[in-house]
Amino acid sequence: MHASLSTTSRRSPLYRTGGFSLIEILIALALLAALAGLVIAGFGGVLDKGQEDVARRFVETSLETPLTRYRIDIGTYPTTEQGLQALMKAPSDRASRWRGPYIEREPIDPWGNPYQYRYPGQHNTAKYDIWTVSPDGKEIGNW
Repeated sequence: MHASLSTTSRRSPLYRTGGFSLIEILIALALLAALAGLVIAGFGGVLDKGQEDVARRFVETSLETPLTRYRIDIGTYPTTEQGLQALMKAPSDRASRWRGPYIEREPIDPWGNPYQYRYPGQHNTAKYDIWTVSPDGKEIGNW
């Protein structure tokens, strides 16, 4: 009879044969959450650098083709006053030669701000300047 008690007690729901308790699972989840937080915080600098790279590539190459097409059609780049809006809507004094739109919407930097434009450029005196400013105040331009 002693043997049958032993077998019965092992099958009892109170007898634990394996697995994790709720406390062990909660501790493991807390540790994983803490590690994930550290990893994500470490990637913050990488993501910021990535946004700067996107902005740099944009100002160096993305508007070159539409601005060149505009210059071919009109004979000059848009003035600083006309800005990049001249690529979307014909300036009143250039409407007869304008063949746009050359872009569909105003370009926005990775931080949600419109890019700045100046012609003639102060840095690129033979062309135009396009730039933006990162949240830490760094000027990113096509120069």
